[in-house]
Amino acid sequence: MSTKQYNNILTSKPETGVGLITLNRPKALNALSSPLMLELNEALAEFDADDSVGAIVLTGSERAFAAGADIKEMKDKEFSDVYKNRFLENWTAMTKIRKPVIAAVSGYALGGGCELALMCDIILASPTAVFGQPEINLGVIPGGGGTQRLALAIGKSRTMELVLTGRNFTAQEAEKWGVVSKVVGEGEGQVVKEAVEMGKLIASKGQIAVQAGKEAVNAAYELTLAEGLRFERRLFHGLFATKDQKEGMAAFAEKRKANFTHS
Repeated sequence: MSTKQYNNILTSKPETGVGLITLNRPKALNALSSPLMLELNEALAEFDADDSVGAIVLTGSERAFAAGADIKEMKDKEFSDVYKNRFLENWTAMTKIRKPVIAAVSGYALGGGCELALMCDIILASPTAVFGQPEINLGVIPGGGGTQRLALAIGKSRTMELVLTGRNFTAQEAEKWGVVSKVVGEGEGQVVKEAVEMGKLIASKGQIAVQAGKEAVNAAYELTLAEGLRFERRLFHGLFATKDQKEGMAAFAEKRKANFTHS
């Protein structure tokens, strides 16, 4: 992987098989500007193409995962501009990443920051995490998937309440509602540490199976149950063409640890 320097994010490989992306606009509480999103999409694509990376962790600072989209960038835009230039459309590029992306959320994850976390595959939250879609206070609505992904995660009534009142919700509420996988223990950097450990565990599996698993779970949101089951079964069948399936099952039968080659 290249050692490219970015202006709005930091990238590293803290553990074997794990790529870490840290949003780095501290003065703006990691507000999501167009330049930042372009860099984020580029870094995600680079890790996705890196054979040594099996999972990606995305985080911000202790104070803010991302406090929202950059209002200063948006406030003077006209309809013709945002419509013709497909404003925010490139945000969905990260949903095309094949490797699992784990969000490690501390502090504020509001507006676009909440939507960014929702686009990740797994969310871990620190006890300080605060989520919300406060766009209604600005005279608009969520534009990066908040109304859709929250509705799928927590249902119509709660999503309506959050979108129409603009109120924030806590890490504990997010865990209770199923927005996040879990709230980690207290301590600075703990959520990133646990996300990296989870990424390392995922990266120890066969990459083809991991990516197929992600593809199958995501399909559940798009397909009928019958079509989803058919899709899952075909992916399952297809994995029997891989060396990792032979190795994994042989290792189980022989009571030894599997040595996956991602082939």
